[in-house]
Amino acid sequence: MITTPLSTRSAPPEGTASDLPAWERSMRREARERFDAVGFPGPRDEEWRHTQLNPIIRGTFAPAPATICVAALDRARRALQAWSLGAEAPTELVFVDGIFSAALSRASELPEGLSAGAIRAAIAAGDRRIEAHLSRHARIQTSPFVALNTAGFTDGAFIHAAAGADLSDHPIHLLFLSTAESAVAVTHPRSLLIAEAGAKLTIIETYAGAPPADATQPGSPAGEYWTNAVTEMVLGRDAQVDHCKMQQESLQAYHVAWMQADLDAGADLVSHSTTLGGRITRNDLRVLLDGENAHATLNGLVLLSGEQHCDNHTLLHHEKAHCPSHELYKHVLDGKSTAVFRGKIFVQKDAQKTDSKQTSKSLLLSDDAYMNSQPALEIYADDVKCTHGSTIGPVDDDMVFYLRTRGMGLDAARHLLTYAFAADITRRIRVAAVRNRIEDYMAAQHGLPQDLRITDLGSHDERAR
Repeated sequence: MITTPLSTRSAPPEGTASDLPAWERSMRREARERFDAVGFPGPRDEEWRHTQLNPIIRGTFAPAPATICVAALDRARRALQAWSLGAEAPTELVFVDGIFSAALSRASELPEGLSAGAIRAAIAAGDRRIEAHLSRHARIQTSPFVALNTAGFTDGAFIHAAAGADLSDHPIHLLFLSTAESAVAVTHPRSLLIAEAGAKLTIIETYAGAPPADATQPGSPAGEYWTNAVTEMVLGRDAQVDHCKMQQESLQAYHVAWMQADLDAGADLVSHSTTLGGRITRNDLRVLLDGENAHATLNGLVLLSGEQHCDNHTLLHHEKAHCPSHELYKHVLDGKSTAVFRGKIFVQKDAQKTDSKQTSKSLLLSDDAYMNSQPALEIYADDVKCTHGSTIGPVDDDMVFYLRTRGMGLDAARHLLTYAFAADITRRIRVAAVRNRIEDYMAAQHGLPQDLRITDLGSHDERAR
């Protein structure tokens, strides 16, 4: 157990504890007691031994203010020019240092069957759907960071798609901006996404740093801060959710995130996770296939340089029979960057006819870059088809030679092959605004034309090769 200074714990929502409903007070109290009992994970914790948490544990992170100050709002407004998806996301909820900003959001004209807004407002309005689901899926026992978030979150997003509502062509963008305006701050965004039976939903989560006050370019990174985010996703029978997460925090920031998705029979989840920013990033993604014929696809892309570190842990928990799942994570590491991929396919004894495949591929652009890949299977059923694989290596010299024989320079050939390696993930993303943004970032990183596009778009659930 590693204890934490009191300064890292977020303040409760504005007002006194007595203002909160009884169920929320009880939930927060249990979460706080849980965190106090277990503390931060230490170097002997197997799940965390490849990620150095000392900068977080020893940091003096102050709780972000419970209200948005004028300076922070101004910085967020300027950052919105770079991070907003505009008309391509008709509903956009903006959170500044963990607090919902109605002034910067677009959620006034919602289609029938969609509820979208701040989770704090939904709790205050007595929405019983929050009580029924909040902290029932991402449980405080699973991680001390989940416990810390549950005890200290101030606000977050609440999205609800009614049964049968087809909202797949109405992307919802959740934009979390950190301004680090007055101190080294910690925020605990909490999101609850519910798709009722037969609903179709498209969600984009973006985590980014707002530019400093003297920045001349929109999207310039903020300084040091810590984001500790938790997202709970509930998919009813035959529901379909396409979820994209883009993490482009400041290069001095720390990003710890936990996403739990529970799928009922016939539900279909597609998850695309992209990590570009952050000094230290830890992503936990757990999917419970809790009904027959549920289907999960997890795609991930990590692009790091300098001394960045990213640790991705995934769990595909097959609880019921006839549930296919496919997972493909790709890493591109440059400089002295390091990354970890630890994925597990867990098949319960009743999950017969499971068909699951997990693949991790990593490209090292520098001799100093380091990758640790640990795919794993844990199977208790006897009629399944499960595979996993991992590859790590540099750019293929034969491919470079081929491109050079066609008149391309050495650097250009290496850059183009790196782009193509990563674009195998981006081409699976259905939301054009997300796909284009990531490809533009890659093109800029490697000095390639901004209009470069992979036009042969793959199926989002294409089997990993």
